[in-house]
Order: sequence, then C-alpha cells, then structure tokens
Amino acid sequence: QVQLVESGGGLVQAGGSLRLSCAASGRTFSTYAMGWFRQAPGKEREFVAAITWSSGSTYYADSVKGRFTISRDNAKNTVYLQMNSLKLEDTAVYYCAARTVATTPRYDYWGHGTQVTVSS
Repeated sequence: QVQLVESGGGLVQAGGSLRLSCAASGRTFSTYAMGWFRQAPGKEREFVAAITWSSGSTYYADSVKGRFTISRDNAKNTVYLQMNSLKLEDTAVYYCAARTVATTPRYDYWGHGTQVTVSS
C-alpha cells in the first residue's frame, strides 16, 4: 500500500502561483511514477502532469505546459506541482496519484485531493 497526502491548495487570484505537495508513505519503493490529476465541478477528472520516480522524466497536459512544473524529492518521498500564471479554468480539486506498473497507465493509489480556487 502507498498512502498519499496532498497539501498546498487554496485561493489565489488569476495570474498568481501555488505549489502543491504530495507526501508518499508506505511501500513507496514500488512506485514507478507519480501524477497529478484534477477535477473541476461538473467535469471528469483529467490528467495534469506526471513524473517517473527514478529517471525524473516529466509529462504534461497541453493545457498546463509552460505554466506548471512537476518535480520530486526522492529523499522526502514527495512530489510537487508548481503552478504559475494560474487561470480561472485551473480551479479544481487536485489529486496526487501513484503508479506502480510501468507497462500500464493505471494509477493504483490516490490521495484525497486539495482544492485550488482561482479568482478573478
């Protein structure tokens, strides 16, 4: 089992920045990659960014490229999502997830989420 706890959400004005953190515990050695997803009211959950645990390769949704940066601190078992130039449409609950198998895109463990609200 891998436990994930997100933090860092909040209310920010459009154009501002926030940094989300996701602390992992448990069987973290089994983690292949970590990802951030988000779900806005009335919409389906969508992929935001991901990072592989060992090599640090990163992947982003087109909607956040150039504005968001995912990073990791292996020693702290923590993944970060730096969000800059925030837009109203970035408002959502942000979830951290862990993927244990490289050959499938399935994320096996999920955090409870942290609310990000961008105001005008």
